[in-house]
Amino acid sequence: MKPRLIILSDLWGKEKSDWVSDYVELLKDNFEIQYYDCCELGEIDKTNYIEENLHSQFVNGGIEKAVENLLKVEKNQVDILAFSIGGTIAWKAALKWLNVRNFFAVSSTRLRYENEIANGAIKLYYGENDSNVPSQNWFKKLSINFEIIKNKDHDFYTEKEFTSLICKEIFKIVRCNW
Repeated sequence: MKPRLIILSDLWGKEKSDWVSDYVELLKDNFEIQYYDCCELGEIDKTNYIEENLHSQFVNGGIEKAVENLLKVEKNQVDILAFSIGGTIAWKAALKWLNVRNFFAVSSTRLRYENEIANGAIKLYYGENDSNVPSQNWFKKLSINFEIIKNKDHDFYTEKEFTSLICKEIFKIVRCNW
């Protein structure tokens, strides 16, 4: 039986997530995959579909609502691949007993506000030029495995070359934890 991998979108949800199919294509033979649109999980109103509006809704109750809704549907052990706000949602769900085996988050900059470590084996990825990357002290304090991708911005995860890099890492780490 294949392990269950849940993929959580970034702030844009499915409308601007064509790039997710590149991850799914590489991972589908080894995982049972479930994709979640974080806007749907957080019950975000997309009428005014601009970054500031979506972000404001997430930080003003949407993250908590998404965590609640994720915990309602995911009852068994999962591996997680999450992008940006999706990583924060997954992290907070893991703190509330989402059974996480392996946790991969890419550009989840809001994690810098977290003081407790989520359960599971964790690997975080950030673009070197992302101004909101957690500090070196944060990584050290929580003993978190991370990788900084040189010369890249926040949304580097949408670029095809990084899809294969991240998926190879997932295969390597998940095999070690089977």
